[in-house]
Amino acid sequence: MNKLFMFFCSFLFLVAPLLAQNTANERSEHRYLFEQLGTQLPSPNSYRTASGAPGEDYWQQKADYKMRLVLDDKKQRLTGEETITYYNNSPQTLNYIWVQLDQNLRAPNSDTPEIATIDELPDTIVGKVFQESVVNNSDYVGGYELNFVTDDKGTDLTYVVNKTMMRIDLPKPLKNGDKISFNIGWAYNINDRMEDGGRSGYEFFPEDGNYLYTIAQFFPRMAAYTDADGWQNKQFLGQGEFALVFGDYDVEITVPADHILAATGELQNAKKVLTKEQQSRFELAKKTTDKPVFVVTEKEAIENEASRSNETKTWHFKASNVRDFAFATSRKFIWDAMAVPLPGGNTPIAMSLYPKEGNPLWEKESTLAVKNTLELYSERTFDYPYPVAISVHAASVGMEYPMICFNFGRPRADGSYSDGVKWNMITVIVHEIGHNWFPMIVNSDERQWSWMDEGLNTYLETQTMWDRYKDYMGTWGTPAGVANYMKNAAYLRPIMSNSENVQENNFGYNAYGKPAAALNLLRETIMEPELFDYALKEYANRWKFKHPTPADFFRTMEDASAVDLDWFWKGWFFSTDHVDVSVDAVVHYQITSTETNVEEAKKSVELEISEEMADSATTEQVAEEDFLEMAMIEGPNQVTIADTPFYFYREFRNTVDDAKIRAAAQGKEYYLVTFSNKGGLPTPIVVEFEFIDGSKMQKSVPAEIWRINENEVTKLYVFDKKIVSVTMDPNKKLGDADEDNNIFPRLMESKSRFNLFNSESED
Repeated sequence: MNKLFMFFCSFLFLVAPLLAQNTANERSEHRYLFEQLGTQLPSPNSYRTASGAPGEDYWQQKADYKMRLVLDDKKQRLTGEETITYYNNSPQTLNYIWVQLDQNLRAPNSDTPEIATIDELPDTIVGKVFQESVVNNSDYVGGYELNFVTDDKGTDLTYVVNKTMMRIDLPKPLKNGDKISFNIGWAYNINDRMEDGGRSGYEFFPEDGNYLYTIAQFFPRMAAYTDADGWQNKQFLGQGEFALVFGDYDVEITVPADHILAATGELQNAKKVLTKEQQSRFELAKKTTDKPVFVVTEKEAIENEASRSNETKTWHFKASNVRDFAFATSRKFIWDAMAVPLPGGNTPIAMSLYPKEGNPLWEKESTLAVKNTLELYSERTFDYPYPVAISVHAASVGMEYPMICFNFGRPRADGSYSDGVKWNMITVIVHEIGHNWFPMIVNSDERQWSWMDEGLNTYLETQTMWDRYKDYMGTWGTPAGVANYMKNAAYLRPIMSNSENVQENNFGYNAYGKPAAALNLLRETIMEPELFDYALKEYANRWKFKHPTPADFFRTMEDASAVDLDWFWKGWFFSTDHVDVSVDAVVHYQITSTETNVEEAKKSVELEISEEMADSATTEQVAEEDFLEMAMIEGPNQVTIADTPFYFYREFRNTVDDAKIRAAAQGKEYYLVTFSNKGGLPTPIVVEFEFIDGSKMQKSVPAEIWRINENEVTKLYVFDKKIVSVTMDPNKKLGDADEDNNIFPRLMESKSRFNLFNSESED
C-alpha cells in the first residue's frame, strides 16, 4: 500500500463523520436504474435456464384437430363439428381441461361492453360511434350455440361455460403421457365486420350482392397449459390476443361451388375444387420465381360474381405443427401466386387473394410484399418452414394466422390511390405475414405480453421496409417515432403490462411502436447490428415451435451478445420514463505551462470566434448573448500542468516526462460538457460538435455513463480546434423528446442580434 493511498484513506476517515452529518437528513435520489433485474424475473429452473434457453426438462402440450365446417352464404352462418385429440406432456395429472370460446366475446352476456367507459358525450358524435360506443344497439346476436360435447364414444361430457372459457371435466384423470379425444358440435352467426367490427367476419358488396368472408377464432380451441403459467385462462375481452397450442389440423370446409377459398395449410383436393386450367396455373406458380402467376384471373372473378350456384364444394386442407387455423372465401377472389426460394433451402408459395376492388394496387404489390417478408425475416431469424404464405384483402382489418393473414388497403373506385394508401397496405402485409414468425412459430402468450409478438414483429417490419423499399420514409417503430408519445407520462403504462390494461388509443404505441423503437435502438446504437442480429437469431431458433416468456427473451439477448442489458429492459420495458437529455453547460479549457493573463486570453478568443463565425450559416440561429457566452463565460480557463511530485516518480520508476506531457497537451482544446437527464430513462449520449471552421464530428458514449449519477454527468472532450456548438442526438436515433434543450448554445427562431448588427453594418 503506497503512502498516497494511505493518506487518502486517512483523509476519508477524518471527514466521513462530517459528511454524514451534512447528509443525514437528505434523501437519496438514486433510483437503482443500473441494478440487476434480479427477482423481477422468475427464477431459472430445469424447464427454462438462466441463459434464456429451454431447459433439459422443457415440455409442452399438443392438440390435434379434425374439423368439418359448413358456411351458409344465405344466412351468414357457420356450423362445425370437431374432434380434438389432446396430449398431456406435462408432469402433472389433469382432472379437467380448458377450451377457449372466442366467439362468446359477442354473446349477449359478454363482459366486453360492460367494462367499456366513456368520459363525456360531445356536442357532435358520428352515428357509427354512437351506435357502438354509447348505446351498443347492434341487431347482431353472436356467441356459440353448443350442440354437443362428447367423448370419443359419443358419451356426453360434463362441462361448464364461463363466458369465453369452457371447462371440461374429464371422466378420469389425464396422466403424463396420456391423451384424450373428444367432440364438440357448434354454430354461430357470422358478424358483419364493417358494421360490428372485429378481426373476423364478412364484408357485403351491395354493387354485386356478394360476400367476402375472412373467418378466424371460429372454433372452440384448446387453451395453453405451460410450465410458466399453468392454464392460461384469462377471459378474451377483445384487445389481448391468444395463447395457443401446437398441433396438426385436418379440415374440410363446404362452401358454394362458385367460391374460391384459401386457408391455413396445403390444399389436398385441388382437382375437385379447381378447373383444369386453374390447376395448371397453380402448378406453374409453384415453379415461377420472378413474378406472380394468376391462378384465378380478374375476368374469372367477375364471372363468378355474377353466378349464384346452388351446389357446394368441399375444400380439404391439412396443416402440421401450427397453433391455429383460419380461412377466407368468396366469389369475388382473384388469386395470384409465386415461388420464393429462401436462404436455407425452403421454397414456400407466396399468394394473394383479393376482389377486383383491390386492383390495380393489389396485383402490383401484395404478393411482392409477401415475398420480401419471407426473404428478410428468414434471413434474420430462420427459414420460413410452412408451404404457403397468403395475403387476403379485407377492407377493415389487419390480422394474422398461420400461413394466412387479412390485410387492408383499398384504392378509390376509379382505381387511383394515394401514397398513404399504398404504404399502409404494404406495411400491413409485411407486418401480418411477419407474424408467422412471432407468435405463430415463436409462440408467445399474446393475452399477457402483446409486445412479444407485436413489438418484435414491428421491429422486423421496419427492417424489411427500409431494406426492400428504398423510397419508404416512415418513422413508425423508431425512437424518433415514439418520442412524443413517451413523454406523456400521465397516459402511459409500462410495456410489461397486460394487453387489457393499456388504454385502447395507446395500445399501438405500447405493444407495437415503443418495443420496436427499443429494439431498433438496441441494434443501431447500443449493441451494434452484428451483435444484435446474432442474438435475435439465437432467440428465434431457441424458441421456434415453443412457448417463450419475456425472461427467456431478455436472458437470451444478453447471453448471446455478452452485453448486460438489465438497465435497458428496466428503463424501456418496466418503466414509463422517456429520453430527454439536456446539454446544460459547456466549459472551455486550455493547457499552459506559464502564467497567462486570463482576461487577455478571453478577449483574444472572443475576437477570433467573432471573425471566423461572421460568415457562417450557423450564426443565423445563435443568439448574440449565447454566442458571446460561448466565447467568454466559463472559458477558456487556463490549466497549468505542474511537475509530477517525487512519490509518483518512485511509483512509476522515473518514467514520467513532464515536459513531453505538457508538449502533447498544449494546442488542444478541452471542453467539459454537462448533461442532465430530464426524462429519467438511461440512454447513450450521442453528440455532434460543430467547429469554428464549419466542420462537424460526432462522439458517443454508452448509457452506463449514468450509473453513478443518474441525473447529471459531465464528460471531457478534447479537440484540435475550437467548437461553436454542441448538439445531442443529432440523427434523432435516441428518441429524445425535447429537441430545444439538445443544443448548446440554445437556438432562437429569428436571426441573432449579432447577425442583424453585421447586416446593418454592411448596409
